[in-house]
Amino acid sequence: MSRACKVLSLPRSQFYYKSAKDDREIIEALQELAFQHPAYGFRKLFAYLKRAGQPWNHKKVYRVYKLLKLNKKRKGKRRLPARVKQPLQQQTMVNKSWSMDFMSDSMVGGRKFRTFNVMDDCSREALAIEVDTSLSSKRIIRILNRNH
Repeated sequence: MSRACKVLSLPRSQFYYKSAKDDREIIEALQELAFQHPAYGFRKLFAYLKRAGQPWNHKKVYRVYKLLKLNKKRKGKRRLPARVKQPLQQQTMVNKSWSMDFMSDSMVGGRKFRTFNVMDDCSREALAIEVDTSLSSKRIIRILNRNH
């Protein structure tokens, strides 16, 4: 037995083993996709390969993916900065500040409708209530200009 096998305590067949795997096809396909879509990670690249009809399973493709060092770092959750809480101010003049809101509901038949409400913050008066199945932006602007 050779000296290297004794030191490593490996069987001779394992020490001299040469892999017969030929991953050139997978390497080329992965590199081409990674070049076309640099932001994509393993899952999306593997999905592309599957859709293209490639027979390789995810374990084989992932092994080659790691071998090519294409691993992407996971992005952490983006935290919003802490908001400074401020008390709401009591309005003292009419028509100085308005609030607007969209609400939606559905009728018995299942058809949905929306309402657009504009209220004066001081007097709590409803300045406009628009009800329809569809409210376009042009219509909302027209309502706000009419009450201005």
